[in-house]
Amino acid sequence: MHIPDLHSFLKTDLHLLTEVIYPAKTILLEEGKVSDKMFLVKNGALRVFFYQDGKELTLDFITENQAVSSFDSFLNGIPSDFVIETLESTTVYELHTDTFHTLMENPEFQHAFHPLFYKRFSEINKRLISFIKDSPQQRYEQLLKNRPELLLRFPQHYIASYLGITSVSLSRIRNRR
Repeated sequence: MHIPDLHSFLKTDLHLLTEVIYPAKTILLEEGKVSDKMFLVKNGALRVFFYQDGKELTLDFITENQAVSSFDSFLNGIPSDFVIETLESTTVYELHTDTFHTLMENPEFQHAFHPLFYKRFSEINKRLISFIKDSPQQRYEQLLKNRPELLLRFPQHYIASYLGITSVSLSRIRNRR
C-alpha cells in the first residue's frame, strides 16, 4: 500500500495527520525514549539503528512510501530499542499515538492501515531470516536485487552495517562481482 492511499483517507480530517519537513541528521526517536509518533515518509530517507559497543548498527532504511516507528514502543508505551534518524532532508506525515488508537476503531482506517503494517512486518521477518540463513554475500546480492537504489543513495559504512559486515568486507564483496 502506498502512503497516498492512507493519506487521502486521513485528509478528510486534516488535523489527524501532520506533514513535517526535517533536515538531514535529525533524530526523530531516541533509543530508550517512548515513541509517540509513527512516521510515513513522503520523500527523503530515514535510518533505523541502535548502538552496540559504541558502534552504530543499522537495522533498516526507510524511504518514500514506507512507514516506521518503534512499533513495540508506539503500541505498548515502552522505551524504544533503537534510534530513528533522517539521512537527508525528509518530509514525513506524523501520526500520533492517541490519534492512531482512536482511528483503529474505524473499520475504514483499519482497512487502509493493515496492508501497510503487514507489509512492514513481512519485510522485517524476511530480513531476520536472511541474517540467520544467508551469508553476507547472499545478503548483498538480495540488496542489489531488491533495493539497489540504497547502494547509490547511502554511504558505504551504513550499507555495510545494514548487511552486518565491515566496510572492508563490503569492499571485498563488491570487488568479487
